[in-house]
Amino acid sequence: MLKGRHLIDSMDFTKDEMKEIFDLSRDIIDKPEAFAHICDGKLLATLFYEPSTRTRFSFEAAMLRLGGQVIGFSEPNSSSASKGESVADTIRTVGCYADIAVMRHPKEGAPKVASMYSSIPVINAGDGGHQHPTQMLTDLLTIQSIKGKLTNHTIGLCGDLKFGRTVHSLIKAMSRYEGNKFVLISPKELRIPEYIKNEILVKNNIEVIEVERIEDVMETLDILYMTRVQRERFFNEEDYIRLKDSYILDGEKMKKAKKDMIVLHPLPRVNEISYEVDNDPRGCYFAQAKYGMFARMALIAKLLGVK
Repeated sequence: MLKGRHLIDSMDFTKDEMKEIFDLSRDIIDKPEAFAHICDGKLLATLFYEPSTRTRFSFEAAMLRLGGQVIGFSEPNSSSASKGESVADTIRTVGCYADIAVMRHPKEGAPKVASMYSSIPVINAGDGGHQHPTQMLTDLLTIQSIKGKLTNHTIGLCGDLKFGRTVHSLIKAMSRYEGNKFVLISPKELRIPEYIKNEILVKNNIEVIEVERIEDVMETLDILYMTRVQRERFFNEEDYIRLKDSYILDGEKMKKAKKDMIVLHPLPRVNEISYEVDNDPRGCYFAQAKYGMFARMALIAKLLGVK
């Protein structure tokens, strides 16, 4: 039973609990009108201390499509955080008004702190370079819906693997399903953190290789997960400029890929996927964005315990 729970880390839910969310997501996709009023009278608070388009809109659209309403802020200067209010006090106050809250914060661990003081379910919508568990739900729902299974895939993760919280969450989640292998494609400076490699991949004897050239592994991949090099995670502008164009996926590279390989991206895209790939049926990143709304609708419904 997920009613009243928080979602802070990608490993907070069991595989069976995640299956509940995926099953409900598909029910909503198949018959959305049956779920159009299950959150009537409920309020979602969106607490976004960091800019967001897709994640915030996705949550807002999810709640509105369930019949609920939304309150909140989209940047900290429009909240009492600009006056120095703590996350703990903010969530205590928000809990007096809303039934569920979603938080994005630049500081790792801030949503976890909020959950410790909250009287309502808290959903982590991204904390620094750490976790993004609802993007993980989005990614898994997309993979399962398009590929038909979550097992026995060779998954290429390309770009910023050091600061990419979506990558960290996806590795954690897909490592729980048998037969999955990872190909980590990045410059040395943006390799996956050692704690992810050691605690998740090495510890569980999961096959993994690290390469610097996407061309060397393209034909082996079932899924290619592209990420942007994130300017906001860099302390040094020179390093960002040097690395930002390291990996650009274009039509020429796609010629080497399997016919049923799919390309995913958490978005926003800058220039790491050429626009010509948009016309390739294997480019599934906009479908992925839509699946995200359905996954969040199911998550909200489960945490609120509505039917």
